[in-house]
Amino acid sequence: MTEAILAPDGIARLREALAGAGYTSTGIAERIGPAGTAGMRHNDLRAALRATAGATDPLATLIRLFVCGQTEPEQAVAAALAPLPLADALTAGIVERSGGGLRAALEIEAYGDQWIVSDVDAAMRPGQPLPPEHVLGVGGASTTLAQSTIRKPVATALDLGTGCGIQALHLSTHAARVTATDLSERALRFAATTAALNGLDWELLRGDMAAPVAGRRFDLVVSNPPFVVGPGTTTHTYRDSGRAGDAVCAELVAAAPRLLNEGGYLQFLANWLHVAGEDWSDRVAGWVAGTGLDAWIIQREVSDPVGYVNLWLDDASEDPATRPARAAAWLDWFDANKIEAVGLGLITLRAGGHDDPTVRIEDLRQSVEQPLGAQVEPWFHRQDWLRRQSPGDLLGARLVAADNLQLRQEATRGPDGWQVDSQFLTQLEGLRWVEQVDPFVLALVSACDGNLALRDQLDVLAAAHEADPAALSQAAVPLVAHLVERGILLPVGG
Repeated sequence: MTEAILAPDGIARLREALAGAGYTSTGIAERIGPAGTAGMRHNDLRAALRATAGATDPLATLIRLFVCGQTEPEQAVAAALAPLPLADALTAGIVERSGGGLRAALEIEAYGDQWIVSDVDAAMRPGQPLPPEHVLGVGGASTTLAQSTIRKPVATALDLGTGCGIQALHLSTHAARVTATDLSERALRFAATTAALNGLDWELLRGDMAAPVAGRRFDLVVSNPPFVVGPGTTTHTYRDSGRAGDAVCAELVAAAPRLLNEGGYLQFLANWLHVAGEDWSDRVAGWVAGTGLDAWIIQREVSDPVGYVNLWLDDASEDPATRPARAAAWLDWFDANKIEAVGLGLITLRAGGHDDPTVRIEDLRQSVEQPLGAQVEPWFHRQDWLRRQSPGDLLGARLVAADNLQLRQEATRGPDGWQVDSQFLTQLEGLRWVEQVDPFVLALVSACDGNLALRDQLDVLAAAHEADPAALSQAAVPLVAHLVERGILLPVGG
């Protein structure tokens, strides 16, 4: 069994020190002010240092120690960590001696009124390459996944590749039992410490990908896997899977049918290759084919090879002496495999039990607004509703326009004044889809207030446009189905 970095009594003492000092997100924000809080988001710690300059109280010391990466006097650190003995903090590797004082040897991040334990990030050790077993704290990718995850009550949840435990921490808010896995024993020790500090009990298992839970199924599985694509070499366990290309993501999709209970979901961040002469969506669709799972796959970003390689070399603070050779070898691999770009996105799979599962693969760059999680399950529910509707059923349905719609128009000024060239219905939150609409569609959406069946509304519109009602109804069925899928029109009571 993986143990935390401190014994239970030490964990209790550290928790008492952190809570007693007010070392929480709210406490830190109040202490360093808006400027300091804003600067922290961009690793600009000047305002935070100014706000705590000269102060010797425990909160000020903890902020400078764990947020700003400063070396602090031993006496001040001992007072800030009390009642945890300083000797125990040193032995556990929480702090270490440096330059005549003490500095953080790991990161204790305030996360709301909870805490997350990880390795010290690169910003606090400028110029020092990250070690191979580095355990990331809360970052952009982990936040994206957390905000994209379905948050409904479940009996069992799995965090596959837990790292510091950030996803497991979120799962604990709505799962009766949380299991977390990782290949890295160091990561599991940090996850165990994160759990213990927050009074939580997780099942922690060591192993590669889904191997530690072979034969078991869960209601919800989330993963921020080591998805970085490359030649298959492993230099940093947090990003490198040891599989070439995007094989680790394909492998996770293939494992999903064996991981999910009926009705269960798997959500994970993924990267996929854009190969010359191939459609990236066909590549990703191939992963899902034959699984029997419903799938919604969203591409949120596309990176060119040079930008992609530099991003990850920067992320690991690659040694300047080895960086040029590493970059060249990585880019040569991209060239040899005809890779033109890398897609980054979110994959959501559901064990819906359908013989003909729904698979949607979409490029939604610039169209997704977080938090997305609340939008995901309703999307699948709308798919289920549409699946049950024959054309006649759909025409008999009562629909209502979504609340978060905005009409935008593009017009050109001519001799007779402004002439509308095009009209767009946009969603102001969540997925922020944009649909170009003609006057008929706009009139239809505007009329959907839930009072009349779609068939009756179409009859009114047919009369107004002097159109054949039967032909109009036939043409409207696929259009309305599309608008329901997009959440622009919603079934009453559905």
